Amino acid sequence: MLTSIRDRSVIVTGGSKGIGRGIATVFARQGAKVMIAARGEEAAQKTVDEIKAAGGTAQWVSCDVADWNSVQEMVAKTVDAFGGLDVLCANAGVFPQTKMVDMDPDEWDQVLATNLRSAFLCVKACIPVFEKAGKGRVVLTSSITGPVTGFPGWTHYGASKAGQLGFLKTAAMELSRYNTTINAVMPGNIYTEGLQGLGQDYLDTMAASIPLKRLGAVEDIGNAALFFASDEAGYITGQQIIVDGGQILPESLEALGEI
Repeated sequence: MLTSIRDRSVIVTGGSKGIGRGIATVFARQGAKVMIAARGEEAAQKTVDEIKAAGGTAQWVSCDVADWNSVQEMVAKTVDAFGGLDVLCANAGVFPQTKMVDMDPDEWDQVLATNLRSAFLCVKACIPVFEKAGKGRVVLTSSITGPVTGFPGWTHYGASKAGQLGFLKTAAMELSRYNTTINAVMPGNIYTEGLQGLGQDYLDTMAASIPLKRLGAVEDIGNAALFFASDEAGYITGQQIIVDGGQILPESLEALGEI
């Protein structure tokens, strides 16, 4: 059983929907005070209301995670609201599907800014708070796409997620002086609003390609993030964990047929 994180202050970027919503909900259920950083007011407020209705503590703040001033303001508002900051879950990300031949260079820049630049900005903004507290936790939401696998249309997304893991290694060394750990969760195919838009055929095909024969739930990623934020994970830093139901394991469709 993990040490309680009750009353600890947690930021979840992109926490209004999808995997971020799952992370925020898992932390709130364990008694953490959750600040959801998002751009859309309606979705963010809905998630906050649901967490409060279940007995949790949550607020939301408008933030453009690719903008330095906006990120600094997010951290300051969290410290003001909750009296400090213990955990940063840098989860915000976008994944438009466009093949290179059709991709405008501006789209590449947007994806790298939202997914990779934001990780750097959010961590940098938290350093003074973690230094003052003498401790901290950072959890990045990376992906199997890019670091391990590929999929047509996601060259920019894959590059950003692989980049997060490159950032992670040196960041872990630099953050160690503040008694702060940084680790990454690498989701496989998780059932979210984003995947719904890809169609039922895609969902069925992906579920069939996973040894556990189902897409993951957002809470599966939240639980992994919760572990990295726990006291029990205090000696783990610069690492990543794949949460994919075994998706990357089969070497062929024939291997799945032998299960």
